[in-house]
This record gives sequence, C-alpha cells and structure tokens, in this order.
Amino acid sequence: MHLLVLTDRPGGSKSLLPSLEYLDHTTQDARIEASSLLGMRNCDAVVIDATQDLRQAAGASRSASLHEWAKPVIVVMSESGLAALKATWGFDEWLLPNTTPAELETRLRLVAERAAAADSGRAASVGDLVVDRVSYQVRLRGQPRALTYKEFELLKALANAPNRVFTRELLLQEVWGYDYFGGSRTVDVHVRRLRAKLGPEYEQMIVTVRGVGYKLVPLGQRERRGPEDE
Repeated sequence: MHLLVLTDRPGGSKSLLPSLEYLDHTTQDARIEASSLLGMRNCDAVVIDATQDLRQAAGASRSASLHEWAKPVIVVMSESGLAALKATWGFDEWLLPNTTPAELETRLRLVAERAAAADSGRAASVGDLVVDRVSYQVRLRGQPRALTYKEFELLKALANAPNRVFTRELLLQEVWGYDYFGGSRTVDVHVRRLRAKLGPEYEQMIVTVRGVGYKLVPLGQRERRGPEDE
C-alpha cells in the first residue's frame, strides 16, 4: 500500500509508526493542513497523526473522508486521547503508535479489503473509466468528466455490464423510462455527446453494433471487435 501520512512530527511517519520500517509499504509524509489532501489522489489510505492536536486531527479526518478522492482514513491515537475519538471524525480505523508490525499489517489489510468491497458496490470500473453510482461522478484516469444526468445514466447502464450489447429500445427503457414517447434517435444523440466528453482517446470505448445498439468495452479490446461492430 501507498500511505499518505499527515503528521507534523519532525521524524514524520517513521516517528509516528515505527513498525512501518519493517513492512513493505511506501509512505508520503505531509503536514496536517488542507493542501496536503491533494496527495490523496495517488495513495491507498490516509494516516492522520492524532497524538498531538486532537482538534486539528479531527478536522483533517473529516475533510479526508469527504474529499473527492476519498480513501480509507486511519487515525493514530495515544492511549490518553482515545476517549476523544468519535465516529463523527469519519475515520475507518485507529491505531496506537506502538502497534506491532503484525498488528499494523493486519489492520492495513483489513482496511484495504473493506475499501475494495465498498468500491465494488458503489462504482463500476471499466479499464480507466470509473462510474460512481453514489456521488454521480465519472472519472477517467482519476480525472473527472462533467456529464448531464441522462448522459451519466446512459454511461452507467453500459458500464454495469461491459461488453454486453444494449439495444436502443432497452437503453430507452433503462434511462428514460417506460413512459418515454421519444424515438430511439435520442439514444444516438446522447451517445455522440458522451463520446465527445470522453475525448478522442476514450470515445472508442462506446462501440456501435450495427443494426442493434451499443456496448461499452475496455480500451484495448477494440482491436478484437467482431464484424458486426463499427
């Protein structure tokens, strides 16, 4: 795992959690301040030092849990500060600074497993494309794409079943509802807009199946298309 460690200690993460020295994890140390949360984009979990300033740590924990690149949040507490720990901090796990390497490794593994299980339920991933059903965000290589509600719903329907061919009629039912009286041309128009917003590198992920409809394929599978694909 790659850990973003927010601490103001002179010794950084090695001083906060000495057991990290014996484990195969990488760390990035940063001060406990808002700008440091930008590092969440490339980490697997955030470790926050709550052994000194509890109020500052609580604010950092809440901000990290609500961040657009939110990752599991782990707070490191001293035994004397445990009574101040509250669920409102938004953390996923807590540790004592003197935790053993075996316990630290186990806690990190469990945090990663819980995060993976949660992500599988809230987001559909197709290659570099992530469609988050909860936050209504679409990201490509971590970069957000601004979509309208119908564009998001259309992409979500395709991403929920990669490589499955959806007829225009089925997409109309799933996205616009059974009581929609417009023609299937609406689907074609929204697909064109989606492709434009995905950009030149990724527009080919939405494949037109001639005479049928559309399917979403991971980038790189496009070369193995069948004769029915355009």
